[in-house]
Amino acid sequence: MIISKAPTLTDKQLAEVESVVGDFGCNIQVIYGAHRNIYAIIGDERSETMVNRLLGLEYVARVDRMESVYKLMDIRSDLANHRTQVGSVTLGEEPLVIAGHCTIDPSNTNAFLETAHGVKEAGAQAIRGGVWKPRTSPHSYQGSSKMVDVLLKAREETGLPVVAEVMDDAQLDVALAAKLDILQIGTRNALNYTFLAQVGKKTAEAGVPVLLKRGRHMGPVDEFISAAEYLAANGNPNVIFCPRGTMPELDGFRNHPDESITPLLKEKSWAPVVVDPSHSVGRAKYVPQCSLAAIAYGADGLVIESHVNPISGIGDDPKQAITPEVLKKLIHDVGVVWGLR
Repeated sequence: MIISKAPTLTDKQLAEVESVVGDFGCNIQVIYGAHRNIYAIIGDERSETMVNRLLGLEYVARVDRMESVYKLMDIRSDLANHRTQVGSVTLGEEPLVIAGHCTIDPSNTNAFLETAHGVKEAGAQAIRGGVWKPRTSPHSYQGSSKMVDVLLKAREETGLPVVAEVMDDAQLDVALAAKLDILQIGTRNALNYTFLAQVGKKTAEAGVPVLLKRGRHMGPVDEFISAAEYLAANGNPNVIFCPRGTMPELDGFRNHPDESITPLLKEKSWAPVVVDPSHSVGRAKYVPQCSLAAIAYGADGLVIESHVNPISGIGDDPKQAITPEVLKKLIHDVGVVWGLR
């Protein structure tokens, strides 16, 4: 990757760099950082002649070559100092808590708005709301683009950033047009590399944070990080790892809780980790314990399903959403554990 002396290259300088690497069968992907851009060389970067020609350009500070399969997400990359911002929270500086409905119920949108206010009062800094939903059965409620307006109304009323899952290009375009603050890639798309590349490209210049969930059947940590590489390699370094439980399920839990992989991720990558305890354990009564365990393992935040009246919710809310009252105590306890790390 190429590090320029100035925070960004001019159009003329970028064209010259692209010409140099193009002579060696490579191209340049611009990675839009908060304070400076990084220019990733895509292709075989081993040519000494290419590197020397780049170093001969007066506006190039250095050229770093990475042996890791995930060159940008690697903890040794020049993105290691990059910080992702969600609303008022810089991830890593204080715990981020995202909370809200699994699914926005089109027949009871007021419940979602009430929950949005409830989780804000509890101390959450962002609101989640299922607009489109992946369902095992094609006969189950699949969500609706109309619910984007409800999500935006919650943002308007509370002033908090909002997050929704997108599963295809059409949903991605709708979410970006609505200027949603965070996009979630769910477990079913965790290894959909073509879609991850599209998300990276379309969110690059705007720098929209992407909450990337771990695949249910994903094993190696390297595979998880490599999935995130598709986002960064296509221009967007604002990637957030989200462990959410894997297969096989642990008796009594919905999945096999995997918050313990947080230190493994942090040994290899600089990206923040925000754990989803709700899907990990799948039962509201276990969510507080799993949340605190995640923070103790070093997580930078949590994404929690919460509902003012869980039993009246749809989707997963009746079984795994906690109330704003429970969330308030949990956020207090999270602060205590955070302070002990």
